[in-house]
Amino acid sequence: MAIPGNMLSESTSSMDPSVSGWVAKLNCTIGKGTGGRVGDGCLSVRSVASGEMQARTVASYEVIPGTEYLTFADASGATVPERIGIRWLDSTSTEISITWSLTTATASATWHRIAVAGIAPDTAVYAQVVLSSTPAAGAVFSFYENVYLGLSIRTTGNLLSANAESMERASDWEYVAGTNCSISRTAPMVSWPAAFYLAGGHAATMTVTGAGDADFSCTERAPVTPGTQYYALAYLNPPTSGSSAWMELRFYNAALSQIQATRSVLAAPGTGWYSQRVADFAPAGAAYVSLAFGLTSATGGQVLRVDHATITLPPVLREGSVVPYADASFERGVGGWTVPSGVATLARLTPWGTDSIEGAYCMTVSSATATTSVVRSARYALGAAAGHSFTHETGMKVAAGGWTVVLTTRWYNAANSLISSTSAASQAVPGSGWWLLSFAASAPAGTTQAEIEYSFTATSTSSVLRMDKVSLWETLPLTQVTVDDDTASVTVTIRELPTTDTVSVWRVTPDGTRTLVRGPSGLIDKTATTSDVLVIEDYEAPLGVPVYYVAESRNSSGVVTASRTTDTVTIDPGDYNEAWLKDPGQPQRNMRVLVEKAPDWDRPIAQAEHRVRRRQNSVIFSDVRGGLEGDLTVWTRTDAERAALHRLLSPGSVLLWQAAPGMGVDDMYVNVGQIREGRVTSYAPELWRTWTLPLKQADMPVTVGVASSAGRTWQDILTENNTWGDVLAKYATWEDVLFDRPIGG
Repeated sequence: MAIPGNMLSESTSSMDPSVSGWVAKLNCTIGKGTGGRVGDGCLSVRSVASGEMQARTVASYEVIPGTEYLTFADASGATVPERIGIRWLDSTSTEISITWSLTTATASATWHRIAVAGIAPDTAVYAQVVLSSTPAAGAVFSFYENVYLGLSIRTTGNLLSANAESMERASDWEYVAGTNCSISRTAPMVSWPAAFYLAGGHAATMTVTGAGDADFSCTERAPVTPGTQYYALAYLNPPTSGSSAWMELRFYNAALSQIQATRSVLAAPGTGWYSQRVADFAPAGAAYVSLAFGLTSATGGQVLRVDHATITLPPVLREGSVVPYADASFERGVGGWTVPSGVATLARLTPWGTDSIEGAYCMTVSSATATTSVVRSARYALGAAAGHSFTHETGMKVAAGGWTVVLTTRWYNAANSLISSTSAASQAVPGSGWWLLSFAASAPAGTTQAEIEYSFTATSTSSVLRMDKVSLWETLPLTQVTVDDDTASVTVTIRELPTTDTVSVWRVTPDGTRTLVRGPSGLIDKTATTSDVLVIEDYEAPLGVPVYYVAESRNSSGVVTASRTTDTVTIDPGDYNEAWLKDPGQPQRNMRVLVEKAPDWDRPIAQAEHRVRRRQNSVIFSDVRGGLEGDLTVWTRTDAERAALHRLLSPGSVLLWQAAPGMGVDDMYVNVGQIREGRVTSYAPELWRTWTLPLKQADMPVTVGVASSAGRTWQDILTENNTWGDVLAKYATWEDVLFDRPIGG
């Protein structure tokens, strides 16, 4: 699969079907090897003699001076480590300089990531990727594939810069030593998954000076809002199994004085790379947030490495849940959970990765005796909740013994006084695997807060129960559909979908025809879900025709695990003299046009005529008859309409033409040929224009996704650019800013 944003072609990146996108640059010969990760092919680079050998891309790629670019590749070499570089060229394709990565710390035949990021020099016009290793003899091989060149890849919504997240840039180091250590940027040999593009070749590396505690921190300070919850994730590489490596969210006031630190300790099962998480609310007076990392009771010479550091808003475990991440996922402890009565004890299950639904840890409830214990959450604000229904849900798994449970919601008023409790009947916790147990109840008058309570009864001594992924949310309809007649679209909301399954969504018309609906990656057909709520804006629904929507979730075995059917809605077609022209992939370009004349249709056919001597009739061989072709003539009435039609037609995309029912044409996907914009009179200030649009019927685009910002925010733009002047120079239009399409990108 192509790497998003890659300036290299898929063939040049994956080395399949050939390595024609590469050329030997220094002391080597190249060829196509086998055993790649993203396909069978890889680039084989063989040294001619001892000394450095280099291969580079044949093509040069246009770059913008002052913009940061990233390159990475997966490499393999049993005897010699590698490095990667960006070769900057001027307008005459003369080399200006090469921004090199560090050389990988050790050679390895295992595929591993090499990467570097750099700022394009002021005189740079083009860039190439250079791959390098330095063997001690001839006939030594290095292998490469999965190569990327483009803008730096970063986590959407990360408050830290790409440089602080991935550590790939060769300058402007974003980390500083704290206590009892030195800090450096190194290139360890790490075998990241081939499709994990957010971690790369370099890591922030702390070396402990002497016995004792040691720490280092990120120098960036990202702005925050007091009372907002923030979430950090980073990959830690501890020195030993069981070493006390940690990460902290550190909050600062406007004077940059630290006012709070929230620590999450890694329970390391070994010396690999482990994702560690921490979340907390910005306290009163907080203006900035940053990250710190360290070791407790370290030994001199021990090393802690960190990569892929992010600070974002917490992941949504259940849409609308009021349970903070620390209480829901147990990544740094048991959060606000307590045992008001009984002998049960609570603990975070360790080491890292032992068992969980979300993240790397879960909470264990242990009872030494066959008795009842009450386990209760912290209290969560609901707002004006009276009369509203709320659902709480928790993943539970019996690890030892057996358990029954009573699910309860405790309701509180604004004075923190208990109003009442609502409980379900006692039930047995299923005895095999993870199960989601839920309970819904209506809040009584005066409710502003709620607690989740579980009354657990162990059915045998030494019983152990695991809990994870806790949620409490207002119970809303499983489906909602709303029509926007102004945009001729339907918004479909589907809730409580299983997040581990795939989903398919169809639009159903009165004759029973099912048509797959378009999402961000194309038609939603067995598409992986990342949230329990799916919101779709369907711009391809027919005008004036009742439609409803059906969604089905399926597990990995193809079994339907959930099904949703919406109400029926109809889009008002509006003025029958107008039609819609829509771009399925860029609905912000859609517009309504006034029709002057509908097409007179042709249906061409390819034929070969053979005249037979002394025979009256020819022998004709025909292909199937083609789709409809004809000229649609429309008017634009204002300069704004004229500019909008140019924007719609300029990309040359397949369009959807929709007319009101009864106008003698069906909805049709079309390609538009050479257009003609004509004046309706010789009077120069006249605003009306007549347009001739040659249409050719096309198939429905299958892989085209609805373009969206995918969570892109102004904070992302602020993080990626130093000034608004940089933004204006980097993007041609505000639409390009929204979709992160830089000039030349």
